[in-house]
Amino acid sequence: MTKKSGGGGRVQGPGGGQRQLHTRVKTARRRTASSARWLQRQLNDPYVAAAKREGMRSRAAYKLTEIDDKHGILKSGQVVIDLGAAPGGWSQIAAERVKSVEGVGYGRGQVVAIDYLGVDALPGVEILQMDFTDDDAEARLKELIRGGKADVVLSDMAAPTVGHTRTDHLRIMGLAELAAHFAIDVLNEGGVFLCKVFQGGAERELLDVLKKNFKTVKHVKPPASRADSAELYVLATGFRGNQREEGDSR
Repeated sequence: MTKKSGGGGRVQGPGGGQRQLHTRVKTARRRTASSARWLQRQLNDPYVAAAKREGMRSRAAYKLTEIDDKHGILKSGQVVIDLGAAPGGWSQIAAERVKSVEGVGYGRGQVVAIDYLGVDALPGVEILQMDFTDDDAEARLKELIRGGKADVVLSDMAAPTVGHTRTDHLRIMGLAELAAHFAIDVLNEGGVFLCKVFQGGAERELLDVLKKNFKTVKHVKPPASRADSAELYVLATGFRGNQREEGDSR
């Protein structure tokens, strides 16, 4: 993976000159075949290895790195909100690239993260341990962000799965729509919204809202997103200002 040029965090990622040895995992007496496959995939995943080597909170950090390297969504001095931040990989990258981390240009950017799971302290990140779907979560976030407005809203939220494909998809899309309406409410003009979705339909309403409020809306799938995963990201750039239909109170 290429490094980020210019200011911001530099993450080397997989392919940094170290050979990855393939590890085979046997199915132990108390380990199911599916858990053995998951463990083997983890042990042989170059992004997992890179995250451990480079001190990243998770392999997901490389997804945001690759998207930003290609689309340039994170810039020095921006205010960023990270929804569903645990364990902190995206916040870690965002803090380095908007310069909210101590160092050159420190204090110019701000990163605010929220998750109902605990997130260990991260340099340059303000963390709110709270469920984003709680009634007062949006108000609490607005209290934390500088001037009540943001330049970038990130959402890597995923609802706990129940094993039923249709139900799981609807739940993740429900979170994506909540995140989108929040972004429309807090973004400065020209702002960016990046959100995880899954292939499988039921996206029309979300895309219609985003296309009305942003100049450009596209699906992206960074190399760090596993090829066999239905995971996709919607990237909306060039926020126009709130263009909701009259009577829409969300």
